[in-house]
Amino acid sequence: MRRLAGLALVAIGLLLSGCSSDYVMATKDGRMIMTEGKPTIDPETGLVQYTDRSGHVMQINGDEVSTMIER
Repeated sequence: MRRLAGLALVAIGLLLSGCSSDYVMATKDGRMIMTEGKPTIDPETGLVQYTDRSGHVMQINGDEVSTMIER
């Protein structure tokens, strides 16, 4: 019974971890920014907010981003 419960917890964890997609943002100056989760765009300021691979919340001017691709 414990083994079945453990397997169920592992399966649920894998399903939930698959729900958040990482993205790659390419900037106009050629940088590639890897993000954790989907970046958000503030329509008032034009800033793109994202979480980098280290877990830090960062912002970049939306005019500097040329492409945003889901990984």
